[in-house]
Amino acid sequence: MEMNLSNASPVGLKTGVLAVGAFADGLLTPSAQAVDAAAGGKLAAALKRGDLEEKAGSTLLLPDLPGVAAERVLLVSLGKRADIGDKAYRDAVGGAAKALAGGVAKSAAVALVDLDLPNRSLTWRVQQAARLLADGAYKFDAPRQNKPPERGASAITLLVAESTPELGTALKQGQAIAEGMALTRDLGNLGGNVCTPGYMAQAAQAMGKEFGFEVEILEREDMEKLGMGSALAVGRASHSPCKFIVMKYNGGGAAKPVVLVGKGLTFDTGGVSLKPGANLDEMKYDMSGGGAVLGVFRTVARLGLPINLVGAVMAVENMPGGNAARPGDVVRSMAGITIEILNTDAEGRLVLCDALTYVERFDPACVIDIATLTGACVVALGVHASGLFANDEVLAAELLTAGLATGDRAWQMPLWDDYIGQLKSNFADMSNLGGPAAGSVTAALFLSKFATKYKWAHLDIAGTASVSGDAKGATGRPVPLLAEFLLSRSGA
Repeated sequence: MEMNLSNASPVGLKTGVLAVGAFADGLLTPSAQAVDAAAGGKLAAALKRGDLEEKAGSTLLLPDLPGVAAERVLLVSLGKRADIGDKAYRDAVGGAAKALAGGVAKSAAVALVDLDLPNRSLTWRVQQAARLLADGAYKFDAPRQNKPPERGASAITLLVAESTPELGTALKQGQAIAEGMALTRDLGNLGGNVCTPGYMAQAAQAMGKEFGFEVEILEREDMEKLGMGSALAVGRASHSPCKFIVMKYNGGGAAKPVVLVGKGLTFDTGGVSLKPGANLDEMKYDMSGGGAVLGVFRTVARLGLPINLVGAVMAVENMPGGNAARPGDVVRSMAGITIEILNTDAEGRLVLCDALTYVERFDPACVIDIATLTGACVVALGVHASGLFANDEVLAAELLTAGLATGDRAWQMPLWDDYIGQLKSNFADMSNLGGPAAGSVTAALFLSKFATKYKWAHLDIAGTASVSGDAKGATGRPVPLLAEFLLSRSGA
């Protein structure tokens, strides 16, 4: 999508659609007031009639208004004035994005960033709007024989009082974050027959070639030499060989790198502990942590951030078969810790633990792993917040702040050794299952035993990486949270 800033008058700007805002009580934003005055009070009249719903993000399309150069005016509800804040602003821009993406107009102008928000700068409002508008235009290129006609605006202008270099940077940041989200969503939405471990490895290599950063692919034999018995146990029954993807972006000189570790289960049947058939198709999203790492790398590389970043994605397929791991098997991890596999569907922690050991070699400033790890996290937090666990409170606070800034929120969960007894095994150092109680906590606690040599955080994105129902698809989360974290870390 082409996107730019302009200080043009909303009344005289020739475009397919002009989006302006209004509060539930009828108060118009400054841009909307100018349009209303030129149109002879048409906006105020529509609001008085109740044509626009009060809920923030609701929209009303008004074509051919007199005195206005735009072909159509899109009136966007900002909700109640008393409720104005980050959520209402995002809902309003998101509503505009949805309307623009589904309309026939090829060009649009959006005059919503002139809305004053408590404790939020114009730079923040521009970055958020750019990301939401670009992400709202995302469409998965499904392999259909008869593809629907192209719709939506391909060129959007954000109207501001004055275009400055800082606002231009914010615009680019928002677009780059949306670009990273789009890659993450594409990888997630592809079927498991396409997005295999090999496909993810090729995607990483292609991106490394495009942007000039190093990509190394460790094969099954390499992983065996490293002693990654835990990760290899998960993928050994699949015809698609395991791939351990290691990406290195060097933009920060001699600084220690931030390391992102992603769970890349390209399809998870549960293995011998086979999952129920209902919604099993959604297990293609079990690689969303790895997809998010690739998406963040695209954002960082596109912006050329002054930071050192390492991405490690364990791309594996968990299948049943004659060579599959069994409940009761004992495997040895790269760290030397032995693990009794009580359930082969608790596989994410088995692949991540070896990746967490491997990244010690980079002497990281911090390590963040991202994984659709537990259904228990969905029970605890639903679909609105990712679960956050950390062995360092400063790192946790940084991630929570980044989540609040982007709306891609996380909630910190306990990481207490009180729960360690649930991972006890009579036949190994620990088991891979802590029972039904506090399942997301015991899974994180398991991982923490392999992340003792650096500052570490774990994001359980089981509830946030994808949505079900009519809108089924990958969300691109937590790319916004992680991108904001890295923007802050890099000083950009």
